Amino acid sequence: MPTREIFRNFSPLMQVLFYLISFAAMGVFFYGFYRRIQKYRRGRPAQRFNQIGARFWKASRIMAQNSTIWKRDAYAGFAHTLIFWGFVFLFIGTVIVFIDHDMLRFTGIHLLKGTFYLGFSLVLDVFGVLFLIGLLMMMVRRSAIHPPQLDYARVDLKEGQYNRSGYSLDDKIFLWLLFLIGLTGFFIEGFRIAADRHAFEIWSPAGWLLAGSMDAVGLSSSGNLLHMYTWWLHAIMVMAFIAYIPYSKAMHMLLNFANLMFTDEKAAQRLPRIPEQHGKEGMGYGRIEDFTWKELLDLDSCTKCGRCHIACPARASGAPLSPRDLILDLRTYADSTIGLSEWLKQQFTEGSKWPGAKADGVAVAGDVIQKETLWACTTCMACVEACPVGIEHLTGIVQMRRRLVDQGDIEPTLQEALTSIGDYGNSFGQPARMRGKWTQGLEFKIKDVRKEQAHYLWFVGDFASFDSRLQELSRTTARVLNKVGVDYGLLYDGEKNSGNDVRRVGEEGLFEMLVEDNLTTFQKAKFKEIFTTDPHSFNTIRNEYPEFGANYTIYHYTGLLVRLMEEGKLKFSKKLNYKATYHDPCYLGRYNKEVNAPRRIMEALGVALHEMPRCGENTFCCGAGGGRIWMDDSGLKERPSEMRIREALALGSVNCFVVACPKDFTMYTDAVKTSGNEGKIQVKDIIQLVAEAL
Repeated sequence: MPTREIFRNFSPLMQVLFYLISFAAMGVFFYGFYRRIQKYRRGRPAQRFNQIGARFWKASRIMAQNSTIWKRDAYAGFAHTLIFWGFVFLFIGTVIVFIDHDMLRFTGIHLLKGTFYLGFSLVLDVFGVLFLIGLLMMMVRRSAIHPPQLDYARVDLKEGQYNRSGYSLDDKIFLWLLFLIGLTGFFIEGFRIAADRHAFEIWSPAGWLLAGSMDAVGLSSSGNLLHMYTWWLHAIMVMAFIAYIPYSKAMHMLLNFANLMFTDEKAAQRLPRIPEQHGKEGMGYGRIEDFTWKELLDLDSCTKCGRCHIACPARASGAPLSPRDLILDLRTYADSTIGLSEWLKQQFTEGSKWPGAKADGVAVAGDVIQKETLWACTTCMACVEACPVGIEHLTGIVQMRRRLVDQGDIEPTLQEALTSIGDYGNSFGQPARMRGKWTQGLEFKIKDVRKEQAHYLWFVGDFASFDSRLQELSRTTARVLNKVGVDYGLLYDGEKNSGNDVRRVGEEGLFEMLVEDNLTTFQKAKFKEIFTTDPHSFNTIRNEYPEFGANYTIYHYTGLLVRLMEEGKLKFSKKLNYKATYHDPCYLGRYNKEVNAPRRIMEALGVALHEMPRCGENTFCCGAGGGRIWMDDSGLKERPSEMRIREALALGSVNCFVVACPKDFTMYTDAVKTSGNEGKIQVKDIIQLVAEAL
């Protein structure tokens, strides 16, 4: 009868010793896991238990497909898929052995025999080999390929102020321990087969081949002894791994499913409001206890993969921000204050100003995470989109910014912009009556929807209304829409800044005031739907205003133009001859996943589109978002907008850089000049191309 003995040639004493070691390892594991749970219970509540079934199914699908790891890294995705499914099947096999030997044997039932045992052996051998192949691929990736995202160098501290060799050692231990566990498992099988030579063991192909190799080198005679030694080596490594899990990188194996399950897809697009009962010290996050349990779970879920690190435009420009390092620093500090830490963690010297385990008097925003780091963020959401395990970096950054704003710890130029918005409703410090002045150059009058009925309200935004470089674009948009018969109007001096960037700066009070003022005006106006040329306004009106009772259908103007094309109202009389590349605005392409409309327009125009490597939802930020357009960027090594122009020119075949955002037009026209590329490429808004084709 095909089967195998679990404790082959083991005395009762040896079996008892095995169980004692097992219970000790599990005790260390459960203690560490319990301390993690204590850590999460320190956090504030987070409403993440709605639609629990749908959440569970989505996380299961992501984990099964490894889809977030495959994204933009097929090598890592393939290797991780092999490791994941290999581990899953080996774990299931171990559970079956446990049930069969430690539970069912007292009932007289024996699962691991006959045909079931043969299939069991074959499946575990196949997936065990795939498991080892995946681990070898990851070892090669780290030791030979050296992708930049795996470099643990910091952007905010000098060498000697920190030591992250523990992280590198943790990575190696994780990979090698798993690899050796899998390898010794096969050697146990090979020594057992070499000693007994049952014909049915051919259903364990890897072990059968190893047994043949042992015959060839004359080890078969020692098969029983070698089997015992290898069995114990394997068992001790397994128990060491179990004990090691809660204190190491391996913890992500248990946490990432939960983190993906409780992720809020709108976490960045729709930021949380200030709770009525905020901390005594002020608004936003000042202590580690101010974070929600989900945000504390985020910290432990980080695998240090570095995808957010290389996606961040602030880091690329030389600013002191790495989303990865921000998460890891918060994790190190949170662990130190509860008395739990990774066995192999990062360390700091006195010159780094690291607060250590001290909790009293330590400000998370300022002491743990430096204010320069927080203000460097463009809130482009690249880190959130790139993260394979559902970490919501942006909410924590904005909450810490709120604390800095509450304390008045902000740049003078940013303070000036916020003051202007508070006083005048716009960041330019212009009287409200000047908001509609750009319309004076038109040959027709645009409706005032406060007085006349119109189908569309055009929410223009500050930059398209007041910036002299952008006012002609606004007039071009007005002429195009008027020519094709769109019924639209403006709020004129009734419009105020939408508040998208104000909120992401951390000035929540001013944001809510702007929302209230705009909604009061909306309610008095006569319109059915909204469109805007500003992706920032598009995002906040679409995703954040509904929380305040405003449920309007809103279009970005590219979406409206596509709608007009589909209705046959927008037809082009000629094809354009541009060789162009298109820059997806962060707040349109990544935040709201509108990547098709601009491309459909350019296709209809006959524009030859050449995509940059980073495009669509993977777009690269211009550097203006999150209030950065109001801050000093003279200290950057290279502005993100200049990097983007360089990326476009590297295509070697484009003469036109197309944008669909007023801020982008400003940033990139400036970048062409400051990077010395005038005459090589011209920046055009899509509406200029549409007008030209009409």
